[in-house]
Amino acid sequence: MAGYKKVDTANLDKIIKKTIEAINNSKAELFDIAENARNECVRLEKELEELKRRTSEIIKSVETLEVALYESKKRLMHVSRNYDKYSEEELREAYENADNIRVELAIKREREQYYIKRRNELEMRLKEAYKTVEKADNLISQIGISLSYLTGDLENVSLQIEDMKQRRLLGIRIIKAQEEERQRVAREIHDGPAQSMSNIVLKAEICERLVDSDPEKAKDELRTLKSVVRDTLRDVRKIIYDLRPMSLDDLGLIPTLQRYIETCREESGIKITFKTRGTCEQLKPVVSLTVFRLVQEAVNNIKKHARADKVTINLEFLEKELKLYIADNGVGFDFDSLKSNEEDINKGFGLISMRERVELLDGKFEIDSAVGKGTRLNITVPLLPEEGVSNG
Repeated sequence: MAGYKKVDTANLDKIIKKTIEAINNSKAELFDIAENARNECVRLEKELEELKRRTSEIIKSVETLEVALYESKKRLMHVSRNYDKYSEEELREAYENADNIRVELAIKREREQYYIKRRNELEMRLKEAYKTVEKADNLISQIGISLSYLTGDLENVSLQIEDMKQRRLLGIRIIKAQEEERQRVAREIHDGPAQSMSNIVLKAEICERLVDSDPEKAKDELRTLKSVVRDTLRDVRKIIYDLRPMSLDDLGLIPTLQRYIETCREESGIKITFKTRGTCEQLKPVVSLTVFRLVQEAVNNIKKHARADKVTINLEFLEKELKLYIADNGVGFDFDSLKSNEEDINKGFGLISMRERVELLDGKFEIDSAVGKGTRLNITVPLLPEEGVSNG
């Protein structure tokens, strides 16, 4: 039995090796199919684009000839009815002109129908080529996973699946965050500038009616109108600033943060201390925007939930990373009880969005909080090299 076992294992190894070899060969063939299909897509796209151009030209030509045929028929009818006023040569020319246009129009219409039919055929072929590429890519991915199983790389497969799952969840959250941001901006525009613009239109109509009958009253209304326009302009600038502070591009991260924090001090009455250490001459735009959003989100959370009167913000630039520390003396919360319910975190404090912003840049996000002892955030973000994350 022992000898049989040994032979069986050897045969099994051979079968697995042959299977892996066959799958690898199939994978190579699928790569070729996918590549050929992609090349076919490119060729068909170019041919379809050229055909669409020709179709557009022939349609215009048909339309022009239809007008010309109509005019030539009118001319022929006129000459025929008044044959006594025209020579035989003029009658023949009118007839030949109408006939020539009719023949040319028939040829053009036939070509137009051919182009349209050909265009529809190309669109169908292009659609099938896209499907072939998609199917081949899916099969290649599935074969890759199968090979990973067969070669014993199960841990790597598990990590790949988990990474795909996390990417999917992150994509869903990003879409959700984008929609929530759009809804917020829409509400702000509807409740602010949109209402003000309606008021401006109404005031302008009042001024228009009063300008002749009561000039003084019209001047009063114009003064009120100027005030409304100023307020509306301020609201629009605030919305633009919330979407993306232009000063980040014009002045840089530190001046933008200083201006934002000063505004928060004036509006909330909270004593906010902001300190920086070190410098970074060429900070990547994506890093600048991320740090600004982190500070903005943290301060908003403090104003809404923490009931704090003191906030400390420290920003330190090191050789390869920056460190952001934000602390408040507010009510704090039991973080351990919240960690089990990420939905509450997302709704109440926005910590998930902050953490994901940091993790997208391969940074670290740590939070320390307790009831009655305030909250402290320790954030580390790599200073990306030129070939790092894109600005988009």
